[in-house]
Order: sequence, then C-alpha cells, then structure tokens
Amino acid sequence: MSVTSEIGAFTAVATVLTVTPGLDTTLVLRTATSQGPRSAYATVLGITAGVLCWGLAAAVGASAVLAASPTGYTVLCGAGAAYLIWLGIGMLRRARTRGRGAGTFGTDPSGSVPTKEAPLRSWSRGFLSNLLNPRFGLFYMATLPQFIPEGAPHFLMGLLLALMHNAIDLIWFSLLILAVRRLGDRLNRPPVQRGLDRVAGVIVIAFGVRLITPVIFS
Repeated sequence: MSVTSEIGAFTAVATVLTVTPGLDTTLVLRTATSQGPRSAYATVLGITAGVLCWGLAAAVGASAVLAASPTGYTVLCGAGAAYLIWLGIGMLRRARTRGRGAGTFGTDPSGSVPTKEAPLRSWSRGFLSNLLNPRFGLFYMATLPQFIPEGAPHFLMGLLLALMHNAIDLIWFSLLILAVRRLGDRLNRPPVQRGLDRVAGVIVIAFGVRLITPVIFS
C-alpha cells in the first residue's frame, strides 16, 4: 500500500472517530455555549495536543509499554476517571448555583452570566481529558501501525497521521462552534445553561465511571 492510500484510509477512520458524539464533543459544545468561541477553540487545541501526544507515543511504541504494564494502565485509568468525575461534579454544581445570584464560581454577582475563564484553563481541560484516557492511547496503538506502509519511517509517518487527525478535529469542532455561535442568545439563557451543565456533567461523569469500571472488576 502507498503512503497516499494509507493516509486516505486513516483519514476515513479518524473522521468517523471524530464526528461520533463522545467526551470531546461534549466538552467543546459545553465550553462554546458557556464560555464562547475563544475558550471553545482553546479546548479544541487542548484536545488536538492530547491526540498528538498519543499519536507520537503509538508511533514510537510507547503505547505498547502501557498495554504491557497492568499497573501503569490501572494508575492512568484511575487518574483519568478521577479527573473526569471531578470535572463532571463541577459542572453539576455550577448547574445548581447558576442563576441564584450568589456570585459563586462560574457566575457573576447576579448569577446569570458565566464568568469567562482563562483560555489556558479551557486548553488544559481538553488536553487532560485526552492525555489521561489510556483507552484513547490503546486505540492509537492498535490502529496506527496498520496505516504505516512497510519501509516508511514510523515516527514521521505517525506524526503525519496524528497531524491529519488534528486537522479533522479542527474542521469538525470549528463547525460545531460556528453552529453554537449562530444559535446565539437562545443558548445563553440561564435555564438553557443550567440544562446544558447538567447534561454535560452527567455525560462526563459517565465517561469517568466507564473508564474505571473494567479495571475495578477485572
């Protein structure tokens, strides 16, 4: 198989993975509606940085070490699950306090408008949600080698494929952010914001529980 055909095949797989609703989609949509396009793009850049890290790790064989080390895999699963559950609980807490006028974190003194967070915080949320998810790393380990032609340099080819995945992420999530922006005021109403926080919080917690459950009962 040629490099071009392998890139095309990987692009198809990565596109399906990207557009399938999941944790990344939840984080981007929730950030876009509550924080605006700037923070949403910061979250996307964090997601792509995490994808790039796992792609490079798979290209050099580092993910194989993770797969061969039950202890390392368990520790990473535990850290990832704890982070996601903590993140989801924070969203549920903001849903309860939003609109009460208490001036709590995530709202202004009137409680109706979300406080804008630093882009770095949005970036780190996207980055850590991917980096602390060993299943994503194992997915890359299982699929990436299949798209590296015989004789091609593994590191450079892995870097190229990971960058292709990054490009797909940027295009898809930009479309989602644009869609949220066009909806405008309808998504900025406090009841809608509370509902979105609740839904996002439950989904993120569910991902955390799903990540750690197989480890606990294995």
